[in-house]
Amino acid sequence: MRAADLELARRCQNGDAGAFEELYRQYSGRLFNLAFRMAGSTHEAEDLLQEVFLHVYKKLGSFRGDSSLGTWLYRLGMNQCLDHLRGRQAKMNTATDSLDEDGAAELAAPMSATPVAVNRLDLERAIAKLPEGCRAAFLLHDVEGFEHNEVARILGVSEGTSKSQVHKARLKLRAMLGKRGL
Repeated sequence: MRAADLELARRCQNGDAGAFEELYRQYSGRLFNLAFRMAGSTHEAEDLLQEVFLHVYKKLGSFRGDSSLGTWLYRLGMNQCLDHLRGRQAKMNTATDSLDEDGAAELAAPMSATPVAVNRLDLERAIAKLPEGCRAAFLLHDVEGFEHNEVARILGVSEGTSKSQVHKARLKLRAMLGKRGL
């Protein structure tokens, strides 16, 4: 797989438009889903996807093959999403501030032993309210299926931090979805 990744990257670096189109077709769907879940809207996800692939085009020369091409692309995509969210957060007050303040009380509240049916829209809304670090790790691990060591590489954190962020995200999601007042 790494040899195929290196060959595709080399073809892109040499200006092969077909190779870049192949790269786009292979990874754009998953990167769009990541951007959508991070940004919360189709419009922002489309803009982010464009920015990600512009960044990929500029940075493809730095791909060395230390990780899979997919992992490298996810790291670029995640960094682009996090930069976007940081910029947006600087412009407006987000719901994560109140979530962080109320988090200790929510986590301390006893959970119902009866499972609650959750619809997809409620889950998407709850994921959007997670702090960005928890959201990123949760999406990469639980939604996209990356192992913790891959999540750590993509996010530039330790494997322990990845595990901790996913755990915190799950706890916060259970608390939010148990309240029914999204």
